[in-house]
Amino acid sequence: MIHQDTNASVSGKVPMLKNEDWWAVWLGLFIFLLGLGPIFGSDLLGWVVKVNTWTDISKSFGPLSKTFKDMSGFTSLFLTYLFLLVLTTIGARAMGANIKRFVIGFTVIFAITVLCLIIGDNAYIAASPDKQVKLGISWSLGLGEMGFIIAMIVGLIIGNFFPGVAKYLEEAAKPEWFIKTGIVILGAAVGIKTLGAVGLATTVIVRGLCAVVEAYLIYWPVVYFIARKYFKFTPEWAAPLASGISICGVSAAIATGGAIRSRPIVPVILSAVIIVFVAVEMLILPWFASAFLHEEPMVAGAWMGLAVKSDGGAVASGAITDSMIRAKVLKETGVQYEEGWMLMTATTTKVFIDIFIGVWAFILAIIWCMFNLNKKGGGTSTDTKVSAGEIWDRFPKFVIGFALTFLVLLLWGLGDASIIKAAKVGIDEANGFRTILFALCFFSIGLITNVRKLWDAGMGRIVAVYAVCLFGFILWVGLFISWIFYHGILPPIVSS
Repeated sequence: MIHQDTNASVSGKVPMLKNEDWWAVWLGLFIFLLGLGPIFGSDLLGWVVKVNTWTDISKSFGPLSKTFKDMSGFTSLFLTYLFLLVLTTIGARAMGANIKRFVIGFTVIFAITVLCLIIGDNAYIAASPDKQVKLGISWSLGLGEMGFIIAMIVGLIIGNFFPGVAKYLEEAAKPEWFIKTGIVILGAAVGIKTLGAVGLATTVIVRGLCAVVEAYLIYWPVVYFIARKYFKFTPEWAAPLASGISICGVSAAIATGGAIRSRPIVPVILSAVIIVFVAVEMLILPWFASAFLHEEPMVAGAWMGLAVKSDGGAVASGAITDSMIRAKVLKETGVQYEEGWMLMTATTTKVFIDIFIGVWAFILAIIWCMFNLNKKGGGTSTDTKVSAGEIWDRFPKFVIGFALTFLVLLLWGLGDASIIKAAKVGIDEANGFRTILFALCFFSIGLITNVRKLWDAGMGRIVAVYAVCLFGFILWVGLFISWIFYHGILPPIVSS
């Protein structure tokens, strides 16, 4: 299915300067360090391009920071391209790539990927229901991450219908490298969310911790069992599938796939399915919560955090639910709840689930190495035994980068509100690179994938597993847990 293997997926000792995992750590940490600039009074990444949800294409992209508001969108885009080109070329050179083909290939891949992101962020495609009025539109598909899917589709078209072009671009198509670098940066973003959660109401935080137990110790093993037992998926597919459905969607599926060294196509196919289901949940669940849970608003908020399997989707659903329930209660009873408490509950619940992505990836990586599940499940390993000494060699180093950026930011910011505020600005800017790197991964996967074998990989069964698990028990167990911990707790009432 995949036309090339990456050295990150090959077992055995690989020198640090030849290893994609280590280069993901170096690049991710470098971007992370630049993102700390605002703490020291320097906005070092404010020029990074951001693709906006748009109705006017001339406003579809521009610099992230208001500090660079006078910079044109094209200048911001060019600087972002040049920055990533230089960093990746250094890494590619160290790993033995053909530099001329890499530079040309990366340039083409970057241009196509950004165009896909722009198309995917058209308001009628991407706008969530709570943003439609602001954008002046009456409807939207609500597919907020559709740009990733468009990038993968375009990559598939080029890879399967223009093989000569694809062959030339493959030198720069490094899906594992792109995604793992993005995950290292993601650690800092999760750290920022955690710092924000520390200051929330203690009651909400304690209950948010219970979500961790539910997601990792109830959802995950049940989904994994169903995928293996009844749908006959190998461990290579079942583990990322369980993480994607039960933890936090795209990020969890990708982190798990990297941790167990699955083929790159595995988490990307799963991500495509997850994004579609998140859109369906965003359309259905806030309405359901408003209709049946308006007397238990905090239960409704927690449910959004437990049920919607992406960060953006969970937060958007929490915001929609917050708005709909407050309006309904005010109309029916005259009681006006303070804005944001249901959203806070949804966000906090999701944050505590996200915090443990790196820990879970670490645990799964150790288990997969010790029991050699790649060999048993059709992954990339070909060894029959794995010694204790080889666990480190085969362990996904990007998990270390994720944990490092998370812990540094968390420990540094604890108890210092000024650091939290400044760090959030810089890490949000660094996170702009994560979005682009994720999109580059999706395009690269499409480029090196044989589309005729996609269905053989189990797309139909993936949809079936997701539907069975989500609508069969995840939604209802999540609602039950939310009811247990938030029943009877109400948001503060606005003072007259």
